[in-house]
Amino acid sequence: MSVAPPGGWEVTSKDEAYPSCLHASPRPPKTLFGIGDRALLRPGLAIVGSRRATPYGRACARMFGGWAAEQGVVIISGAATGCDQAAHAAALDAGGRTVAVLGCGADVDYPSSASRLLSTLRASGAVVSEVGWGTRPAPYLFPERNRIIAALAAVVLIVEAALPSGTLSTAEHADAAGRVVLAVPGSIFFENSRGCNRLIQDGVQPILDVADLAMSLRCAGLLDDASTGDLPQACTDISGLSAADTALASALLMDPMRPDDVARALGTDVVAVIRGVGMLESRHIVARYPDGRYGPCPGR
Repeated sequence: MSVAPPGGWEVTSKDEAYPSCLHASPRPPKTLFGIGDRALLRPGLAIVGSRRATPYGRACARMFGGWAAEQGVVIISGAATGCDQAAHAAALDAGGRTVAVLGCGADVDYPSSASRLLSTLRASGAVVSEVGWGTRPAPYLFPERNRIIAALAAVVLIVEAALPSGTLSTAEHADAAGRVVLAVPGSIFFENSRGCNRLIQDGVQPILDVADLAMSLRCAGLLDDASTGDLPQACTDISGLSAADTALASALLMDPMRPDDVARALGTDVVAVIRGVGMLESRHIVARYPDGRYGPCPGR
């Protein structure tokens, strides 16, 4: 085992400083290795989702994670590409606190895309793992990592997941630990929404907006009954558009498409679609994705 890095700490299940939320979970880790603020290892909101996240999944992670962090709720996730990184980043942007649980040593930057994020979390949040310093990532470590994410949380929100999906193991661990599990519904046409939709079909509470999340966080004791101010809206306002532009906006908000695809779907001229898309983009109703499709602005 490697030597602890500067600022690194270890806490065992026999120590007084060991998080009580881990004690109260199945198979608590014998030792937790971490860098950062140990005081953040208290019940919070875990937000997890697909590594191959869609703009919809990332937007949900940002909206819910940023709002909850503003209320003082610790955001917990796994630093994975996609929804996890979006949730961490939103918490930091909101001036909140966030914890990353890794499937490798807490001093290892994995994935590489998370290097800057993990550096920030080690300085102003926390990065933890149950495996020793310098341990490289391995496939079997990630389901185990997910059980710790679930154990640290009072509430687990699944924002996007396909079927099958490793993300759903976090929901399974959360259920086994007696945590509240929530899921964001998605289109039946999106593969990345099938996991969340199945969870909802099986009885998990759907989260349709921040008001729903606020209620769940209050019930879990993570928020008090004081006013939380204006709640961000998940729905995009398309009022005031012409009938043609409303149809175009509705189609793209429901199912991101390229201009030629949406022209065929609506039975209209592609030139008119391109003109309409330009107007919608200027109003920040839709955005162009790297693959050429247009859909909901990622920040919404």
